[in-house]
Amino acid sequence: QVQLRESGGGLVQAGGSLSLSCAASGRTFSSATMGWFRQAAGKEREFAAGISPSGRTTWFADAVKGRFTISRDNAKNTVSLLMNSLKPEDTAVYYCAVNLRGVVNSRTEAAYDYWGQGTPVTVSS
Repeated sequence: QVQLRESGGGLVQAGGSLSLSCAASGRTFSSATMGWFRQAAGKEREFAAGISPSGRTTWFADAVKGRFTISRDNAKNTVSLLMNSLKPEDTAVYYCAVNLRGVVNSRTEAAYDYWGQGTPVTVSS
């Protein structure tokens, strides 16, 4: 059974940084694409960042490009999201997701097969 567990969320001031981590279990994920999505209160969940199975290719939503970095450790089955220069509009619940087919540049919810429970991030102004 695939399980994804996010950690690292919290409260941070605008301009600060926060690092999220997602631990995956239940199978080997070295051939899977991993992604981070976020959902602000009253809004639909949106794509934030993705990383290819090898980790060599990453892609980002325009809203976070240049500020967020995604990385993975296939030996540990983990994926991380480093968020810098945070803005109040980054406030959301952040979700880790996995695309078992390893499709690169996956940006839609439908492309991902399993999801974590989410970790909240609040950026104060």
